Amino acid sequence: MIAKRAAGELTDSSVVNLGIGIPTFVAKYIEDDRIHFHTENGLLGVSEAAEIDPNLVNAGKLPVGERIGAAFFDSAASFGMIRGGHVDCAILGALQVDEKGRIANWAIPGKNIIGVGGAMDLLVGAKKVIVTTTHTTKDGASKLMKACTFPITSTRSVDMIITELAVFKVVDRQLVLTELMPGATLDDVKMKTDASFIEGSCLA
Repeated sequence: MIAKRAAGELTDSSVVNLGIGIPTFVAKYIEDDRIHFHTENGLLGVSEAAEIDPNLVNAGKLPVGERIGAAFFDSAASFGMIRGGHVDCAILGALQVDEKGRIANWAIPGKNIIGVGGAMDLLVGAKKVIVTTTHTTKDGASKLMKACTFPITSTRSVDMIITELAVFKVVDRQLVLTELMPGATLDDVKMKTDASFIEGSCLA
């Protein structure tokens, strides 16, 4: 449900980078050939894997395919695309989001860091950043917090947050609740959100 809602934001010809986790499911809901998926380890034109090739994976090491017209390049060129502002939209997962829309998604204190990944660069270089995440942790704690307790990934605020309960836009570094997801109520969102937020006019 989260991935499908995020896919609804991709309506124009664009280059889109999908992060690890929920973002990888977004591609299943896209049929528009004008949407070109990018992975930072060096492929533009990512598609579902028809056959498993161990040498053809995305940044999360999951098997992928190559659509007609796909292009391969080294990681330096790939990050040049990101940092140069050539990625129109990045859809990222998050461990935590603060009430200014800044995310933490690369390290948990006390645990080994496998690798920083490309999220820091995407937050700086992508024109639009959408976060897809569950609203709470497995223990029921809110992921939308007043302040992140994990190291933040970038000082840039994301543009949109989509959970199984709600859709928020980040306006002037403040969360604005713009939409309730199917089956969710405003009380559900208030109860499970530690961060301060404004109720958008569409909810009135």
